[in-house]
Amino acid sequence: MWNGQIDMLSVRHRVIAPDLRGFGQSGVTESVVTMEQFADDLAALLDFLTIRQPVVLCGLSMGGYIAFEFWRKYAARLQGLILCDTRAANDTAEVAAGRLATAEKVLREGPRFIAETMIPKLFSPSTQQKRPDLLGSIRKVMDSTDPRGIAATARGMAQRANFTRDLLNIRCPALVLVGENDAISPVAEMEAIARAIPNARFTIIHDAGHLSPLEQPDAVNGAIESFLQEIRD
Repeated sequence: MWNGQIDMLSVRHRVIAPDLRGFGQSGVTESVVTMEQFADDLAALLDFLTIRQPVVLCGLSMGGYIAFEFWRKYAARLQGLILCDTRAANDTAEVAAGRLATAEKVLREGPRFIAETMIPKLFSPSTQQKRPDLLGSIRKVMDSTDPRGIAATARGMAQRANFTRDLLNIRCPALVLVGENDAISPVAEMEAIARAIPNARFTIIHDAGHLSPLEQPDAVNGAIESFLQEIRD
């Protein structure tokens, strides 16, 4: 999902792309993994890598939920935040119940049904029509993910905190990115997040949906590089 950013940004910056627990090659040991636990994992990874200077943390969707928790606990370790196609609000009761139901179903049936349900929501109409390769790559990732990791994370997202009222307390520079066709984190909601954070810039990624870094890597890379340059100057 971030390959286009890693390849470009690593030319000029140190880029760390962690495997979250339960995903990629990281193991699964818990029945519930909270966003706070993920944030603690990131802090522990920085410690392991002996990185003491503040970092710019970038998170998309669930990664944004983790970024908010990281800010809450480790604000001093942040030079900046990049919030991409995410939400500050917590789940409604209905959405939370749906996540818990998904957790049970994925343990029974495996992850294939998730791809069928989610992929139409993740990409812009243009991408769905013209880029079957991208849809196929995400489907492959979903189908190969450990169901226990999906279930643990779904349960954790269902109980995550509401950061809407905390946005005005975020003092580090922030870049808020959203795909113009994002059906999960709509433009208006993301713009409201940017307006609430005192030192935030807001960028709409045209012809992209919820996975804007994958759909429009050049546009996202340009926005990130400009932001990094700005906070360094």
